[in-house]
Amino acid sequence: MSESNEPAAEWEKIQESVAEIRRQTARVIVGQEAVVEEMLVSLLCRGHCLLTGVPGLAKTLLVSTLGQILGLKFNRIQFTPDLMPTDIVGSEILQTGDAGGREFEFVHGPIFANLILADEINRTPPKTQAALLEAMQEKQVTVMGQSRQLDEPFIVFATQNPIEHEGTYPLPEAQLDRFFFNVMIDYPSIQDEEEIIHRTTGRVADQAETILDAEGVLALQDATHDVPLPDNVVKYILKVVHRSRPHTDAATDFINNYVDYGAGPRASQCLARASRALALLRGRSAASIEEVKDVALPVLRHRVIPNYNATGEGISVEDVIGKLLAD
Repeated sequence: MSESNEPAAEWEKIQESVAEIRRQTARVIVGQEAVVEEMLVSLLCRGHCLLTGVPGLAKTLLVSTLGQILGLKFNRIQFTPDLMPTDIVGSEILQTGDAGGREFEFVHGPIFANLILADEINRTPPKTQAALLEAMQEKQVTVMGQSRQLDEPFIVFATQNPIEHEGTYPLPEAQLDRFFFNVMIDYPSIQDEEEIIHRTTGRVADQAETILDAEGVLALQDATHDVPLPDNVVKYILKVVHRSRPHTDAATDFINNYVDYGAGPRASQCLARASRALALLRGRSAASIEEVKDVALPVLRHRVIPNYNATGEGISVEDVIGKLLAD
């Protein structure tokens, strides 16, 4: 094959992998196409994802199925009020050797995996949340003064229950900003729920096949950097983000009246990266404004903070973002 054909062949191979990931996911997950697409975008961008939804919407199944398809090691951590940082990252244990001597041996915690489901992250104290957030940001853990690197790829999908707030420890806005996406999972349609019943209440449930491995996932992640981001798309991203900031030259009266804090520079970076990844998933040769609009909600939902006026008038953060995009 000539060198001129190599990029085209590589692009075709990537599109085949993406299409097969979607097919395998659909064998297990009914509906939720938009949620699956957003989770794949987050994964391709090496970004951690916050999943918000009521219990029973298959959040655990979604993440474990992705791990199965992509050939990644998957661990689930159930966060509880008594969970300690060492329960996540591991600890040094004094062991007796064969010769009778004693030495400390590090026992790895469940954080040492490629795909982590941090279930109900807001049910554990800030100290334990901070241990997880260090791993998310630095891709390492520190125990007894010694740092240990985590294997790549390393992605955290954390869940929150939007119903119960008693006995929870809400993540501060600064920590929420560490999440690449905030994805809302809604109830399935009646047709999808009927299909769920048929698929899951029989003797045998369909299983997804493994089609990639860690190296294949890293190659897909690297490929997102090669998707062009035209200048007009960059300018659109900057307009959206700057107009979200109240009491600036770019802000409208609506934003000044209903927003406390707008999105920071990390939002611009995330919009750019997510637009590239979404274009790759859709088989497009370059990112467009359409991709920016489609990723704006999960990127900005936890970065634009409405004020008391918005709360009192029933204006949600989704309404604010919708207004930003419409303007």
